[in-house]
Amino acid sequence: MCGIVGAIASRNVVPVLVDGLKRLEYRGYDSAGIAVLVDGAIRRVRRVGRVAEMENAAAAEGLSGFLGIGHTRWATHGGVTEPNAHPHVSHDSIAVVHNGIIENHEQQREALRALGYRFESQTDTEVIAHLVHYHYQQDGDLFAATRRAVSELTGAYAIGVIAIDRPQQLVCARMGCPLLIGLGEGENFIASDVSAVISATRRVIFLEEGDLALLTRDEVKVFDRDERAVERKIHVSDVSLASLELGPYSHFMQKEIHEQPKALSDTIEAVLEDGFVAGLFGPNAPALLPTLTGVKILACGTSYYAGLTAKYWIESIAGIQCDVEIASEYRYREAWADPDHLVVTISQSGETLDSMEALKYAKSRGHKTALSICNVRESAIPRASELVFYTRAGAEIGVASTKAFTTQLVALFTLAVTLGKMRGRVDAAAEAGYLDDLRHLPGSVQHALNLEPQIKTWSERFASKSDALFLGRGLHYPIALEGALKLKEISYIHAEAYPAGELKHGPLALVDSDMPVVVIAPNDSLLEKVKSNMQEVRARGGELFVFADLDSHFSESDGVHVIRTPRHVGVLSPVVHAIPVQLLAYHAALARGTDVDKPRNLAKSVTVE
Repeated sequence: MCGIVGAIASRNVVPVLVDGLKRLEYRGYDSAGIAVLVDGAIRRVRRVGRVAEMENAAAAEGLSGFLGIGHTRWATHGGVTEPNAHPHVSHDSIAVVHNGIIENHEQQREALRALGYRFESQTDTEVIAHLVHYHYQQDGDLFAATRRAVSELTGAYAIGVIAIDRPQQLVCARMGCPLLIGLGEGENFIASDVSAVISATRRVIFLEEGDLALLTRDEVKVFDRDERAVERKIHVSDVSLASLELGPYSHFMQKEIHEQPKALSDTIEAVLEDGFVAGLFGPNAPALLPTLTGVKILACGTSYYAGLTAKYWIESIAGIQCDVEIASEYRYREAWADPDHLVVTISQSGETLDSMEALKYAKSRGHKTALSICNVRESAIPRASELVFYTRAGAEIGVASTKAFTTQLVALFTLAVTLGKMRGRVDAAAEAGYLDDLRHLPGSVQHALNLEPQIKTWSERFASKSDALFLGRGLHYPIALEGALKLKEISYIHAEAYPAGELKHGPLALVDSDMPVVVIAPNDSLLEKVKSNMQEVRARGGELFVFADLDSHFSESDGVHVIRTPRHVGVLSPVVHAIPVQLLAYHAALARGTDVDKPRNLAKSVTVE
C-alpha cells in the first residue's frame, strides 16, 4: 500500500525521487521521505502529510546526490508521525525503505536490542535497517548483508537499501510485495510501480518472488531465492505519461469515469474481432476451458462486486455453478475444492495480497486451473495463473475504482459467453447478439455519462446526509453494493446496499425522511417487484432517488426523483448502471469537500493484510 522509488545515476536523483513519489501518491499514504547519499553522509528528509511538503523541505535544505531512496508510507506499525516515516536509518550508515509487513518484527526487535541496537520508531521496518547493519559489520558486503537480513524475516516485503560507504550500489529485494527495476542509460532505478519511473525509462524488469538485485549506474544483477544469478525478462512499458496526468479534469476519479467508453472499447476490441473464443484467455485456454465444470471467483472490494455480477452471467449463460468468495476470508477456512472448477482471481493491480494468497490457497486445496483478470501486465497474480485476460483500462490513479470495475465486468461477461459457447448453450445467433450488445456498450456508457448535470444536482441533496440506502435486484444488486461502497469511500457518508426484496426483513426499520434511498431500477423482468419495494419506502416517508431506463415508465412525484439512463441494454445493463452511481459518489464528495482521489485511511494497491 506504500510506494518505493530509488535511483543511482550520474545526475542529481532528488528530482527523480520526488517525481516518482508524486506519481505514487494515488496508492495512498500518510507521510513521505527520501534519503540521499551526500558527501559521505546519508541525509534524510521526512514529513507527515503530502509529498509536496517533503519536497519543499528537501528544496529548502538544498538536498542533492547521485544515489537515493524514497518512500510514501501508509501506517501499519506505529502512528502517523515523522519518526515512523521512511526511510529508516541504522547508525547513520544504512538507510532502508520497505513496503509490506514483517510478521516476526517483535522477536527480531528483542534480539537486536540485546545486541545494543536502539529503536527510534514503532515500525517493523526499522528492524530491517538494523539487521542489515548488523550483518554489514561482518564483511562490508552490502548485498550479502541484505540477503542474510531478509533470510531472517517472516512476512511480506519489498525493500531498497543504501550504505554510506557504498556510493556505487543500490540493493533491493522482494517477497510478496511488488518491486521492479527501471533500466536507463548510465542510471538505474527501483520502484513499486512503473508509474514512478516512467518519466526516466520505459524499460523495466519485474522481480520475482524471493529475488534480490544489485544495481550500479551501468549494471543490474538479479539473483533468485536460491542465490543463483538469473536473467529476468525486460519489458517495455506501454503506460503513457498522458495517462498519469490530469489534463482538463479536476480529479483523476473524474477523468477515469469519463475514460470508460474508451477503456471498454479497448477491452472488447479483440472480442469483436475474433468472437467469443477460448484463445482470448491465453494460449492454453482452448485445451483447459472445455474440461471445467464450475467456477470459483476470488476477489476483494470492488472486484468482488464484479464477481457477484458474473455469477448471474456464468450460471445463466454458461449453465455451470459459480461461487464468489471474498479473498481475505476464503483462505482462513477449510475450503472445499473441485479440481475441475476454474479459479478466477480478479485484481486491478495484480498485486492485491489477499487475492494472491487466496489463489495460492486454492491451488493447495486442489484447484488445477487459474484465470487472472487483471489490468496490469506481468503483475504477480497473472504470473501465478495458467490463464489471463488483461483488461485495457489504462492506468487507474484514483483510489476509488471506476474504469477498472467496468472493464472487469466486460471481461467476466466474455468468460461467461465463451464458456456457454464451448458447452453448446450459445449458438451462432446468440453469439452474434452478444457481440452486438458489446459493440453498442461504449455508446450506451457515453449516454449515461451525459446525465452528469442531473446527477450533480442530486448530489447536493446527499451532501448533508449521514446515511444512505442502495437497493437493487438480480443482476443489479451488485451495482447497488458498488454504489454504496463508492459513496462510503470518498464522501464518508455511511451507506448500505440490500437486495430490494430484503427491505421488509430488517432494513426498512432504518427508513425515514432523512435516509435517501437510491434504487437501481432498469426495465428488466424484476421491475414490477422493484416498484413494490419502492412503495414500501414511500409508505415510511423515505425519499427515493431512482436510476431507471428510458422505457421503465416511472414518473416523478413528491419524494420520488427519477433519472433515466439510456434505453435498457439487456444483459449488459449492470455496466451502464455503474456509471450513475460513480458520478453520484464523486459529486457528493465534491459537495462535502473531501479529498476525492485520496480518501482518508485508504490505499489503491492493498499489499498488506
